[in-house]
Amino acid sequence: MLRLMIGIAAGYVLGTKAGRVRYEQISAATRAVTESPVTRRLVLIGRQRLSDKLSTRPKLEPMRPLDERTTLLVPQDQLRR
Repeated sequence: MLRLMIGIAAGYVLGTKAGRVRYEQISAATRAVTESPVTRRLVLIGRQRLSDKLSTRPKLEPMRPLDERTTLLVPQDQLRR
Protein backbone atom coordinates (compact mmCIF):
# COMPACT_ATOMS: atom_id res chain seq x y z
CA MET A 1 0.00 0.00 0.00
CA LEU A 2 2.84 2.34 0.90
CA ARG A 3 4.55 1.65 -2.43
CA LEU A 4 1.33 2.42 -4.28
CA MET A 5 1.01 5.76 -2.50
CA ILE A 6 4.65 6.57 -3.25
CA GLY A 7 4.12 5.65 -6.90
CA ILE A 8 1.05 7.85 -7.18
CA ALA A 9 2.86 10.74 -5.51
CA ALA A 10 5.88 10.30 -7.79
CA GLY A 11 3.64 10.20 -10.86
CA TYR A 12 1.89 13.35 -9.79
CA VAL A 13 5.17 15.11 -9.07
CA LEU A 14 6.63 14.11 -12.43
CA GLY A 15 3.44 14.85 -14.33
CA THR A 16 2.40 18.10 -12.71
CA LYS A 17 2.64 21.36 -14.54
CA ALA A 18 2.41 23.43 -11.39
CA GLY A 19 6.12 24.11 -11.47
CA ARG A 20 9.02 23.95 -9.10
CA VAL A 21 7.19 25.39 -6.08
CA ARG A 22 4.55 22.65 -6.10
CA TYR A 23 7.28 20.03 -6.66
CA GLU A 24 9.15 21.31 -3.59
CA GLN A 25 5.95 21.21 -1.49
CA ILE A 26 5.20 17.63 -2.47
CA SER A 27 8.81 16.60 -2.04
CA ALA A 28 9.01 18.14 1.45
CA ALA A 29 5.74 16.47 2.50
CA THR A 30 6.97 13.11 1.21
CA ARG A 31 10.25 13.44 3.10
CA ALA A 32 8.42 14.44 6.28
CA VAL A 33 6.20 11.36 6.10
CA THR A 34 8.90 8.84 5.16
CA GLU A 35 11.44 10.12 7.68
CA SER A 36 8.97 10.37 10.55
CA PRO A 37 9.73 8.12 13.54
CA VAL A 38 6.02 7.28 13.74
CA THR A 39 5.99 6.04 10.14
CA ARG A 40 9.15 4.01 10.69
CA ARG A 41 7.67 2.46 13.83
CA LEU A 42 4.42 1.56 12.02
CA VAL A 43 6.36 -0.05 9.17
CA LEU A 44 8.47 -2.02 11.66
CA ILE A 45 5.39 -3.22 13.55
CA GLY A 46 3.64 -4.17 10.30
CA ARG A 47 6.65 -6.14 9.09
CA GLN A 48 6.94 -7.96 12.42
CA ARG A 49 3.24 -8.89 12.46
CA LEU A 50 3.44 -10.13 8.88
CA SER A 51 6.55 -12.14 9.73
CA ASP A 52 4.80 -13.67 12.74
CA LYS A 53 1.78 -14.63 10.63
CA LEU A 54 3.90 -16.21 7.88
CA SER A 55 6.32 -17.99 10.20
CA THR A 56 6.21 -21.78 10.06
CA ARG A 57 8.18 -22.18 13.27
CA PRO A 58 6.09 -23.00 16.34
CA LYS A 59 5.83 -20.30 18.96
CA LEU A 60 7.79 -21.17 22.06
CA GLU A 61 6.75 -20.41 25.61
CA PRO A 62 8.79 -20.73 28.78
CA MET A 63 7.95 -23.88 30.69
CA ARG A 64 10.01 -23.53 33.83
CA PRO A 65 13.39 -22.08 34.71
CA LEU A 66 16.15 -24.61 35.42
CA ASP A 67 18.22 -21.99 37.12
CA GLU A 68 18.49 -18.21 36.98
CA ARG A 69 20.14 -18.29 33.53
CA THR A 70 18.41 -21.25 31.83
CA THR A 71 14.75 -21.61 30.92
CA LEU A 72 13.14 -24.50 29.05
CA LEU A 73 11.06 -23.50 26.02
CA VAL A 74 8.37 -25.68 24.49
CA PRO A 75 5.94 -25.19 21.58
CA GLN A 76 2.53 -23.85 22.64
CA ASP A 77 0.69 -26.96 21.45
CA GLN A 78 2.86 -29.18 23.68
CA LEU A 79 2.53 -27.01 26.76
CA ARG A 80 0.69 -28.83 29.59
CA ARG A 81 -1.27 -26.49 31.77
